[in-house]
Amino acid sequence: MKSAKDYLDSANETVPRLSAEEAIDRVKAGKSIVVDVRDSSAIAESGTIAGAVRIPRGFIEFAADSSTPFHNDAMQKDADILLVCAAGGQAALAGKTLQDMGYTSVSNIGGISDWKDAGGDMED
Repeated sequence: MKSAKDYLDSANETVPRLSAEEAIDRVKAGKSIVVDVRDSSAIAESGTIAGAVRIPRGFIEFAADSSTPFHNDAMQKDADILLVCAAGGQAALAGKTLQDMGYTSVSNIGGISDWKDAGGDMED
């Protein structure tokens, strides 16, 4: 039987982790989209990355699947997707799910505080 740690270890092995500085450079270059996988109450407390798509981790499969009525148009299988959460765990798990669904360029940028501390642009 798998534990939460097993799932997280597996996700961290396959989903690349970027530094906040690398992520900021990719976003500024217009090559990537950021998806914040935290729930709306967490985003309301801290804000999010400017321009980030907001898709809670528990909804990622529906937003990422173009055959559902809940598909988010920003979620394209060939897009360069950067995931953020509170500390990096949810982003890693969401990234693994996206990889399993056929997404080809998914990275974990860790927690929102990493982005803030690196001077990344924020919005409410």
